[in-house]
Amino acid sequence: MGKKVKKEPESFPKDVFDPLSIESKNAATAVLMLSSPEEDVLAKACEAIHKFAEKGDENKSSLMGLGAVEPLSRLISHEDKIVQKKAVMALGVMASNCEVKKGLKSMDVMPAIISKLSPQEDIVVLEFATLCLASLSVDCTFKVQIFEYKGLEPLIRLLCNPDADVKKNSAECVFNLVQDFQNRAAVPGLNGFPPLLDLVCSEFPVIQQLAMRTIETITSDRKSLDAFRNAQGLNKILEVLANKEFNDLHGVALRVIYNCLEDSESVHLIQGMGGLEHLLQFVITPTLPEVQANAVKAIARVAQNGEIRKILHGQNVEKALTDLLAQENDNIRIATCQAVATVSKNLSSREIFRSLDAIKLIVRLLNSEGSELRTAAAEALSGLTDNNKLNAYAVYDAGGDKLLVQQLRDSCTWAAVHAAEVCTNMAKQEELRSCILAQGAMPALVELLHSSDNHKLISATQALASLACDAEARQELRNVGGLTHLIKLLKSINADVRRNACWAVSVCANDEITAIEMCNAGALEILQEINLSAHRKSKLSEVALQKLQDNSLSLKYSLTGHLPPTDITTDGFYDPGQVRMGQQVPTLEDLSKQAVNQHRAIIAVNGKLPDHKMKGKGQKEEKKDEEEIKPQQEVVLEEGWKLPYDAEFHNLVKEAVKSVLPLDDAKMYTALAVLVCDAMGGQVDPEKLHDFLWELHISKLKLEINSNIIPIGKIKKGIYFHRALLYKVLADRIGLRCSLVRGQYNRAWNEILLINGPKKPYGYTRPENYIIDLIHQPGNLMKSNSAAALAYQSI
Repeated sequence: MGKKVKKEPESFPKDVFDPLSIESKNAATAVLMLSSPEEDVLAKACEAIHKFAEKGDENKSSLMGLGAVEPLSRLISHEDKIVQKKAVMALGVMASNCEVKKGLKSMDVMPAIISKLSPQEDIVVLEFATLCLASLSVDCTFKVQIFEYKGLEPLIRLLCNPDADVKKNSAECVFNLVQDFQNRAAVPGLNGFPPLLDLVCSEFPVIQQLAMRTIETITSDRKSLDAFRNAQGLNKILEVLANKEFNDLHGVALRVIYNCLEDSESVHLIQGMGGLEHLLQFVITPTLPEVQANAVKAIARVAQNGEIRKILHGQNVEKALTDLLAQENDNIRIATCQAVATVSKNLSSREIFRSLDAIKLIVRLLNSEGSELRTAAAEALSGLTDNNKLNAYAVYDAGGDKLLVQQLRDSCTWAAVHAAEVCTNMAKQEELRSCILAQGAMPALVELLHSSDNHKLISATQALASLACDAEARQELRNVGGLTHLIKLLKSINADVRRNACWAVSVCANDEITAIEMCNAGALEILQEINLSAHRKSKLSEVALQKLQDNSLSLKYSLTGHLPPTDITTDGFYDPGQVRMGQQVPTLEDLSKQAVNQHRAIIAVNGKLPDHKMKGKGQKEEKKDEEEIKPQQEVVLEEGWKLPYDAEFHNLVKEAVKSVLPLDDAKMYTALAVLVCDAMGGQVDPEKLHDFLWELHISKLKLEINSNIIPIGKIKKGIYFHRALLYKVLADRIGLRCSLVRGQYNRAWNEILLINGPKKPYGYTRPENYIIDLIHQPGNLMKSNSAAALAYQSI
């Protein structure tokens, strides 16, 4: 028999390989299989990688190292649906790994992933595509890509998908995306609120939380609130707050309400729906600390509205907030202090808080370890003491002055800022001002002036201005070197800092010593420059410049050449001659140190007896024959040098009191003119003025006393500017009103307002301005616009 030959089955062509079952426990093999041209192999490789990646983050990193990410990112767009699904599943699981995310940044994978968000896709593809995007969307780079490739809209649509996992992943992705402004702003336009509000009632708590937190984030943008109201969002949130079964959502729901209260229309809508009652109920009802704190924050925000404050006042909100101040939870106490600050804008509420001893409780919180709580406590006290004398004293009675001054040095900016605000409010009371200063407020405020933070600088200058009302405070400010730092703030580019510095300067300029020191520190030049600028000039800068000049009359006359009748000269006044704007005027002490020179003599005024002690400004001298002399301040100059007593000038003052004061009206002015003329060399004929050797006389005086500073009483041969100065200082002593004006070429004159001639029987007679002759026809009154007056003012 012949040998049989086995025939091949006719159903298998010769060039086809039999099906081969491949099994491997090596991840590298599975990754290699991702390059196979066969759909079956690709699907199995993707599935194996998916299962391997699910086991942990180390496996995901390992797959990344083996190069699995690049082929997977291509396979999600494979023509075979099964391969697509398995690849999406694998990539969706792997995308949570940091190294995988980093690798995907270099691959243009986002369009392919977003394309898988179509509602027609398999539910598994939707689940893992959204899972992938949820992982990637925490990264800023991918947020931008998702927005640019229009991924937000399909994600919002998927919030309505019946599958819980797809909803959850989509909600998480949207939540991540809205942390970025452009995505947040886009959601309302994509009609995103309705599906998010529907998810709030989901049976799955995680989805509820994601939806609510997403709504909270979106509504933080005020522009979204119209769309939120139109979607009946406020109704839905209030329903959540009214439902005890949703108590785990109450905290975030209250934060949503807090956002909505930024908008006035929403405020009125919430009020109309009984929202205020809901909020107050959460405030007074013990619950989770987060919920109670959020309710108080919402109260604080809604109380920004004046009408709402009145409603809350009627519902006894002060009692509810005061009770919360005793809570041990810092978050609740912080929120409560902030609410007190806002509610206190209602004047009646300030009184009630004091009656409930809330101030005492808040002052204690200034001792807290947490800076945020200290800050909130000071903020509350700032509101409570604003224009409220009794509350300011209540803070002091609770020991707040010491704690507030300590807090001025707090490293937390707003803690120091609010503490300074309270000090400013309290300093309006003289007694409290002294107490605050005694606690070391001035050195602490000067430290704040070193800050680069504008908020600190503004509050510090305001507090400094309030405290510097007292001479002792200004002296302390000088002693601790605060004036230099204050003057520097005049150059600030911040308008509010600059304006408040101007205000502080104007207050500190209330005494001549401080005014001169500020001028020597450059304040005058800076203020002159500011007032020449259309952009930086302000009413406060003008006031500061005026105050500096008014309280340093020597400086003012030297710079401006004019002292009006309201400027009353005192002992210590001196005339160093005319200087240009921006040029410093040396002090008398500096001038006293100069050797005798050929320059113009400095004329000084000091008629106060060396052994005479003044009781203070505004009190009269004790000697009977000097009772009518205008009160003078004690001469205070730098220690180590004193302006010499001018006995001759003192005698002239006594003579003016004796012979001029008893006269009436214009006769006093003419009599004083004669007195001045006689004291300074008598009448001089205009034609013989060149023979009146006043310059030689002054030179001899300088050599005689070995100084460039000449006491005015020693001048026996005086020309126009000497006589005009003597007339002014004598007139100021006896209460006559006159101005002093400097002209050119040693000219100066005095201007007075008089009603000269018969009075009208009816009506008011307008006074006229006169210049009085002190040298040629002593006592002659010349109308200021007359030819005689013009001749007197010029050569």
